[in-house]
Amino acid sequence: MRKTAVAVLGLVLAAPSFFLACKREHKMTIAVIPKGNTTIFWQSVHAGAAKAAIENGVEIIWNGPPSETDYTGQLQITDAMINRRVDAIVLAPIDRKAMVGVVERAARENVPMVIVDSSIDTGQYVARVATDNYKGGQIAADRVGKLVNGKGTVAIVAVLPGGASVEEREKGFEDTIHGKYPNIRIVDKRFGMADFARSLLVSENILMAHPELDALFASNEASAMGAAQAIRERHGRKIKLVGFDAGPSLLDDLRSGLVDSLVVQNPFKMGYEALQAAIKKLKGQPVVRINDLEPKLIDLQNLDQPEIQAYLHPDIKKYL
Repeated sequence: MRKTAVAVLGLVLAAPSFFLACKREHKMTIAVIPKGNTTIFWQSVHAGAAKAAIENGVEIIWNGPPSETDYTGQLQITDAMINRRVDAIVLAPIDRKAMVGVVERAARENVPMVIVDSSIDTGQYVARVATDNYKGGQIAADRVGKLVNGKGTVAIVAVLPGGASVEEREKGFEDTIHGKYPNIRIVDKRFGMADFARSLLVSENILMAHPELDALFASNEASAMGAAQAIRERHGRKIKLVGFDAGPSLLDDLRSGLVDSLVVQNPFKMGYEALQAAIKKLKGQPVVRINDLEPKLIDLQNLDQPEIQAYLHPDIKKYL
């Protein structure tokens, strides 16, 4: 009995140091859940998050659905990460309404959530890091206004209903055209559903339906790629194309003159700042709740400037 009592006492005395050791060995794990995985944009977000993880000694779990329209898949991934009890989640919600329930569940279960890229229709998150998408739409509208000398017709190759970031771009574009350029008419708007083939099809349909069209605004990478291909297939028809985002093919089209200009984001910084916000929350440090990043317009005149190149070509390979 005396040996047993001594052993129990030894365990009790050792417990504090044991639990302190466990605490020291625990490595923060943060899930990063994008809208998709295939585009340069999301690879850049991933690289930015990875840079922040390396600097802070945390682990990230990168897991997104195969398609940027698959909000059901994104819901399942997010639920699984909450069940896994990760320390925090960085989420780019595909749909501003459909993802509300899982974001609020994370809040109830004390899993800090940082929203990245797109807004969501709930305030139960720690922070939001995104491009000022409304301003990006305004920039695109002003570019179109300049290209058509304040008069003419324009159509929009939109992305998908319910996607907050692209809806804000499109609203910024439409509000600016209606408010500043009364002699420009928006004659059509069709959704490419964040898919190149679908965007190509709707762009072709727009061009057929509106032979008088002067300009197109395409509000994300897939939409712009589809619109560019549709214009290319019409053998260089002189329609001005202003796109949003920049992948390799769009930059080639910009250099060739097929695309007039692109409104670009800084996805690397977006991923970096979002993970930093999650880490600060876990460490009990102050967090900026709304962090709006500046969009920029690029064209042939400024394409090769160092600041623009830093936006366009983050060192993805270094971190992934």
